[in-house]
Amino acid sequence: MGSEISKKDITRLGFRSSLLQASFNYERMQAGGFTWAMLPILKKIYKDDKPGLSAAMKDNLEFINTHPNLVGFLMGLLISMEEKGENRDTIKGLKVALFGPIAGIGDAIFWFTLLPIMAGICSSFASQGNLLGPILFFAVYLLIFFLRVGWTHVGYSVGVKAIDKVRENSQMIARSATILGITVIGGLIASYVHINVVTSFAIDSTHSVALQQDFFDKVFPNILPMAYTLLMYYFLRVKKAHPVLLIGVTFCSFYCLFCIRHFVNGTRHRVWRCLFT
Repeated sequence: MGSEISKKDITRLGFRSSLLQASFNYERMQAGGFTWAMLPILKKIYKDDKPGLSAAMKDNLEFINTHPNLVGFLMGLLISMEEKGENRDTIKGLKVALFGPIAGIGDAIFWFTLLPIMAGICSSFASQGNLLGPILFFAVYLLIFFLRVGWTHVGYSVGVKAIDKVRENSQMIARSATILGITVIGGLIASYVHINVVTSFAIDSTHSVALQQDFFDKVFPNILPMAYTLLMYYFLRVKKAHPVLLIGVTFCSFYCLFCIRHFVNGTRHRVWRCLFT
């Protein structure tokens, strides 16, 4: 076994990792794309050692389900061990031990924190007609894509030194990112979800009490947006309702309330105009 792994090889590995899920299936998940990405370097390492190459490919074709944006780190780590001629069982065990924690860290950072936050911010820009919204979101997504290459180089450089660190800190990193994401999403709910109740009660001929401004907001500001958000979360998480169904129900509910309000105000013709124009 002999090899001369260059930075160009690792960069190529990082780009090839973008096709991790190209052959996704429910038997081995990402194993096909994982093996395909690593194959050129494995061939370079094993050269004419076909039994060794066959064993490496067989191990990499076993079940794996990790995060696409961080898989380059795991690939670089495994390549460094292959290059050093580590025992096959050690390499295989490392892959099995790390793909789960890496998936958890990636989900917490990218899917549950960074991208939802950026989507909320960019949607706010876009809703105001600002072209910066979609451009900024695309730029962030593009940056995440190119960081795959960087993570691959990091994994290859640190080698086995990273194993204990990943194991020790994976729970802490994932939990911290999740807490940050929940905090930010909570702030976005208060900023972007608006429910206004205009109902008021007359006390006498000169004074009245607004149900929301003088009661709800005094007791708990933004309690209605929070309550509605928690209700939607309950239906999604507990009742397993489809998001599209909830969006449709939300739209229909608020439109019905809008119509009722206009009927109560004695402006029935406006409702018919809304329905048929």
